[in-house]
Amino acid sequence: MTYSQTIAEARSAITPNAPTWSGIEAESVARMRLQNRFKTGLDIARYTAKIMREDMAAYDADPSLYTQSLGCWHGFIGQQKLIAIKKHFGSTKRRYLYLSGWMVAALRSEFGPLPDQSMHEKTSVPALIEELYTFLRQADARELGMLFRELDAARAAGDAVNQHRLMGKIDAFQTHVVPIVADIDAGFGNAEATYLLAKKFIEAGACCIQIENQVSDEKQCGHQDGKVTVPHEDFIAKIRAVRYAFMELGVDDGVIVARTDSLGAGLTKQIAYVREPGDIGDQYNAFLDCDEVDLTAIGHGDVIISRDGKLLRPKRLPSNLYQFRPGTGEDRCVLDCIHALQNGADLLWIETEKPHIGQIGGMVRRIREVIPNAKLVYNNSPSFNWTLNFRQQVFDAWAEAGRDVSAYDRARLMSVDYDGTELAGEADERIRTFQADSAREAGIFHHLITLPTYHTAALSTDNLAKTYFGDQGMLGYVKGVQREEIRQGIACVKHQNMAGSDIGDDHKEYFAGEAALKAGGAHNTMNQFAA
Repeated sequence: MTYSQTIAEARSAITPNAPTWSGIEAESVARMRLQNRFKTGLDIARYTAKIMREDMAAYDADPSLYTQSLGCWHGFIGQQKLIAIKKHFGSTKRRYLYLSGWMVAALRSEFGPLPDQSMHEKTSVPALIEELYTFLRQADARELGMLFRELDAARAAGDAVNQHRLMGKIDAFQTHVVPIVADIDAGFGNAEATYLLAKKFIEAGACCIQIENQVSDEKQCGHQDGKVTVPHEDFIAKIRAVRYAFMELGVDDGVIVARTDSLGAGLTKQIAYVREPGDIGDQYNAFLDCDEVDLTAIGHGDVIISRDGKLLRPKRLPSNLYQFRPGTGEDRCVLDCIHALQNGADLLWIETEKPHIGQIGGMVRRIREVIPNAKLVYNNSPSFNWTLNFRQQVFDAWAEAGRDVSAYDRARLMSVDYDGTELAGEADERIRTFQADSAREAGIFHHLITLPTYHTAALSTDNLAKTYFGDQGMLGYVKGVQREEIRQGIACVKHQNMAGSDIGDDHKEYFAGEAALKAGGAHNTMNQFAA
């Protein structure tokens, strides 16, 4: 519906109630409606699910059309990302937000900073989804409000051409509301707990839920040791629980990302139930590290399984966990992914120990032998030392090709001594093109960085503290922050506007007319930034 049509619709509701509604202006109502396009989280989930499905289809047709996101731990940060994307690129298309369970645990828990072990309050994640969308909707209201003010100024000046241009911009306005890929960890309990929490996610606006195949009460960060996986049927039950939650709430095209941590997980808490040889449970158990035993060698308390007429003793730790055979991680990952896609998942996430296109692509090719359109979400993790990893990849490639690498010490390639070298240049180019290359060669539909703003906040705060509390004093802030905000056109330099002060002034005028007491008058110091 166009701006003019929205005004007409509002007028048709006001007119029958005259004269008691004579103080209600149809255009003001239309502006408020356009500034509040999404009334509920379910409106957002349905809208963004459609976007994500369209993006997935576009990627299937052309792998250069991959999508990206950055992790968030506060609504303001998510808002600023989308404002920056619109400012620099003119469109939010194929740019999402990622909600990291790690950052919620580390930065949002009432217990204080926690490791990524699902110890934080489970409701803190849907609360953050709601907060993110509150800030994104406010970004819509702010940007449209500025367009409305420009339109009023053009009318006051009698500038018909500018009025027509601004009406077109209002009608073509692109929302800041984009899909959020939301981390539900391992489901925070059994399948029923997963279902209940997934509903909270979706009601808050999530169209995409990522769930991992670790044991819920033993969950570890994907880049730490001690990970324990569950049998496929247990994981599939949780995938179904999430799908039921989507469908119950009318988000039939909601997206489920099935994450496997099997590459780095050498343990399981359970031996899978087997109905018949070769079934899903038998395939899982086939990876167990076992010793063959006979009846006379079975010890007190031993757990014994039978396979192909043999008695096998799975290796069990004092923690009551069972070991997988060393070197089976990649095979288990491939099997995890195939079973997840065959049982309701839409996208895959394979947690790896390094960013290596050959490793990722090799697994994806095996998966695609069974599921041809398999697609990945990939964690471009800050847990990887990207500089060292890619310099070593180049070193190894050069050595394999017979090039002289005697000028380089492979173990010291992170050193600043190598920054200007040819090897470092080639490594940086590989990092620059990693996302496009892996989207094409390794089936990665969505690239995300889980914890970017955790690190940027730390870095920028460290730099400010170093200068401000040092001999630069206030110049440390002015030179390092405010001057750069002004020169780079960062909207937050007008922080009153960003907090909604101008929107509030507009509403005061709608409600009180000439009697409105506004904050944005001549004495507002934000006017110093008008230029």
